[in-house]
Amino acid sequence: MVFADQKSKLLYDYYDPERMKDIDLIISCGDLPQEYLSFFVTLCNVPLLYVRGNHDKSYDANPPEGCTCIEDDIYVYKGIRILGLGGSMQYIPGAPGQYTEWQMRYRIRKLGFKLWRHKGFDILVTHAPAYQVNDLPDLPHRGFAAFLPLLDKYRPKFFLHGHVHANYARGFKRTDTYGETTVVNAYEFYVVEYPLKDH
Repeated sequence: MVFADQKSKLLYDYYDPERMKDIDLIISCGDLPQEYLSFFVTLCNVPLLYVRGNHDKSYDANPPEGCTCIEDDIYVYKGIRILGLGGSMQYIPGAPGQYTEWQMRYRIRKLGFKLWRHKGFDILVTHAPAYQVNDLPDLPHRGFAAFLPLLDKYRPKFFLHGHVHANYARGFKRTDTYGETTVVNAYEFYVVEYPLKDH
């Protein structure tokens, strides 16, 4: 399961263990309260991975308990390589959780050894979308062009992001495709089925 940006009344206020019984992994794409993430990792008893959104400054002093931050890292879950890059396009200079295009490219360059060692990745997890892939034309919600070479070179199975809310535009897309990659907007929540590799 993936989620981002908006707490789900269905999952949280009316929590039902039966609804979560087939969930093996939870991924947060950012901009959710710490206690929300800690709630699910505690009650669902499955790993919860997260990247930060542009409104997650409070994570510095109080990170979500029991959860794993995958910012600027590759986390391997049952053979699935998951790469995390949080934050949004910078629209307030110097604001936490916001990056210029150059800064995001620099973060990706620093991942070179990890990408080589893991021979790429299977899932890209970000907060912001990629440029012209489910993004919006205004600067705060514009996607990063820096993500496109990653998608072109490594052709991951999934690209999971948040940041673009369902009520922002009439053309909201829950899923899309970019080349061989399925793109998922994790706003509120969405269940992704990923076939596990045989070991």
